[in-house]
Amino acid sequence: MFWDKVAKFYDLFEKVYNGRVYKKLGVVAARSVEKTDTVLECACGTGMITRAVAEKCGALTATDFSEEMLKRARKKCKKLSNVEFKTADIMKLPFEDGEFDKVIAGNVIHLVDDAVGAVRELERVCKTGGKLIILTYVNMIKNGKTGFFVSKIDKAGASMKRHFTYDSYKKFFNGAGYGAVEFSLIDGKMPCAVAVITKTGESAKTENNE
Repeated sequence: MFWDKVAKFYDLFEKVYNGRVYKKLGVVAARSVEKTDTVLECACGTGMITRAVAEKCGALTATDFSEEMLKRARKKCKKLSNVEFKTADIMKLPFEDGEFDKVIAGNVIHLVDDAVGAVRELERVCKTGGKLIILTYVNMIKNGKTGFFVSKIDKAGASMKRHFTYDSYKKFFNGAGYGAVEFSLIDGKMPCAVAVITKTGESAKTENNE
């Protein structure tokens, strides 16, 4: 698996190329978390977001599809007693409906075949009144060309299914039926768009899945 192969280099690559943004991911995600929250994190990778969120919440379940990524995340968070790590697929999470107060997904929905389906699954396991915090690297396209970072990741084998810009990221959630979304952007070489969705009693309906 690609992510198993790159796990040992992932942090170094991120820090060297996109360090300013990478360091802020956990800080920004943690802003929406409270000390009594039970939190689920999907695609936790090497634990950059995990560590920041765990320091603010009551309990955190961190999941990833890659065992090698999880191995490094466990090491990074070994001093934190409120974190549990599990292997899980974001498209079919092994949790009950409405199990978590907050659900976080960092840099993953652009990698799956069914991005809307992934968001729906995150929504399913979130409590009504809880929040989905979805952070995704976006592409600053110039002159119709894909950015350097994105092109290199694609060539390396990450296989991005979507190349979001900040504008198309907003349109994606709108088209998926999520009307009240708080958006922000962590600016840098490879910016990261942040969508914070409060789960209401009604499920979102897809209006225009591009």
